[in-house]
Amino acid sequence: MADGLIVTMNAGSSSLRCGVFRLGGGAPQVIRRLSIRGLTGDMVASERDLVTGAHDEIALGTPDSPEAAHRRAFEHMVERLNDVAQGGRIAGFAHRVVHGGAEFAAPVEVTDAVLERLAELAPLAPSHQIHNLRPIRKLRDHYPGVPQIACFDTAFHRTQPRLAQLYGLPRDLTEDGILRYGFHGLSYESIAGSLRQSCPEIADKRVIVAHLGNGVSMCALNAGRSIATTMGLTALDGMPMGQRSGALDPGAVLHLIIDRGHSPEAVRDMLYTRSGMLGVSDISGEMNDLLASDRPEAQEAVDFFVYRFGRTFGSLMGALGGVDGVVLTAGMGEHIAALRARLINEIRWAGAELDVAANDTHGPRLTTEQSRLPVWMLRTDEEQVLAQSASALLGRIAT
Repeated sequence: MADGLIVTMNAGSSSLRCGVFRLGGGAPQVIRRLSIRGLTGDMVASERDLVTGAHDEIALGTPDSPEAAHRRAFEHMVERLNDVAQGGRIAGFAHRVVHGGAEFAAPVEVTDAVLERLAELAPLAPSHQIHNLRPIRKLRDHYPGVPQIACFDTAFHRTQPRLAQLYGLPRDLTEDGILRYGFHGLSYESIAGSLRQSCPEIADKRVIVAHLGNGVSMCALNAGRSIATTMGLTALDGMPMGQRSGALDPGAVLHLIIDRGHSPEAVRDMLYTRSGMLGVSDISGEMNDLLASDRPEAQEAVDFFVYRFGRTFGSLMGALGGVDGVVLTAGMGEHIAALRARLINEIRWAGAELDVAANDTHGPRLTTEQSRLPVWMLRTDEEQVLAQSASALLGRIAT
């Protein structure tokens, strides 16, 4: 595809993000970023023109229901897309889809059959999948004939060795797709590409990347390929998160349901929305709130997060047989210097030596030149990965 626009869509339960990229023979160039946040409360639309530098924000009000919020967000996004796309043909839409299951290991054009299969995977990503698929259905009506491309957070991890994907379950369940899939793959793919530009000395070596957003995971990369990751069949496993539990003894789930009489639905809601940092602190799932609080529960939650980071780091280092570099990314990794300092100090035993001044100014290198283990802060760009993946697939379709 040598002309037109690629529009990326990253839809979640509380936000809708969109990027507009111009195709011109090389890598897609972003020209506009749009986002709507606060779908669970006061909605705010933000728009940034990357060509002129203009940035606008407008309030969209507080809808009566989640359904009304998503409908209003989509309507506003389409209005803006129609304006932005004037004079430019939309060649395709690229969507982040969290779960691709066993069969989707690469971007794919969405057909009715593909959409049906992706909807069947929704129970494995209940906080994400239905929101990911909603814009696909709506855009097919608004832009008939324009290809919809699904790009999967699970796909990046399909390079993992089989042993890294297995659970200790009966073989028939394994063969039926009960495996460790891993998530945040678009983010890790972005970082793997950024390493070649920013840190070529470690790009082809053993690197542990921590995606530190409201959802948290860590991934062991070897030469830019996923070797092991912390999330599994669902996005509940691994590190504790803002509201999700992270790794948990499955016996605890059975105990709550069988012995204490909690319904499966109530336990699922607790694990996805009332656990993690929110659950441990009983204050907030936001790291900035916890760091600013003088309550001991908040301090315990932060200490717990840092402790689990160190334990998880050691496990991934074992999977790699050593480590040559570390990357912190996503919201907390990119913006919260106090947390970065705690995490780097937690892995001093592995050779990481914090550079306080560099960390306070957001790096990108966060450790001293003498540090045996370099730690970097790199910004992830999932939308760029979406655009590049869709552009490549559309090019193959055209030929």
